[in-house]
Amino acid sequence: MRLADGRVRKLRELSDLPGEAHELTFSCYRRLKMLSRDRTRRWFIEALDAARRKHDFELWAYVIMPEHAHVLLYPTGAEYNTGAIRQSVKQPVGQKALNWLKSNNAAWMTELRKVSGDGRVHYHFWQPGGGYDRNVVKPETAWAAVEYIHRNPVRRGLVQHAEDWVWSSARWYGGQGQVELEMDGTPPAPSPG
Repeated sequence: MRLADGRVRKLRELSDLPGEAHELTFSCYRRLKMLSRDRTRRWFIEALDAARRKHDFELWAYVIMPEHAHVLLYPTGAEYNTGAIRQSVKQPVGQKALNWLKSNNAAWMTELRKVSGDGRVHYHFWQPGGGYDRNVVKPETAWAAVEYIHRNPVRRGLVQHAEDWVWSSARWYGGQGQVELEMDGTPPAPSPG
């Protein structure tokens, strides 16, 4: 699939199979830093927590960055729908944020405005489309995803140590007392090799 800027995005078939974790990425519209406020981050935390109860998945890791978020989750049911999980996280955050902006900073709405081919106006909080979704089967791949997720704020220069970023599960893994969202457990241990 060719993107508007000429780059080519590879499409691959994903599956919702029992026993497979998913690494998801949620990107804000046009990579705008719409997750840079604590109120919006809290809305994301609330939506993620509600989604895990609704869709019966274990939360293994997450990080909320200014313009995107990463989540590693493990569905525990025999059947699940990753698209429905994504929607359960994205929809409430987007609705709350757009409503807040309409009431408190309407000028910002022009940044989120898109006119479709038929002339209808849409406002986006999230980048349209399914986002990034990678099936994770091997324990070592899951642990690499946890590390990647936790290192995001460090790589970006937001903090020196992953545990210093409040909006991440790194604090939970580091044994810090106060965390925004508890994890359900950890990925399985890699096979001895």
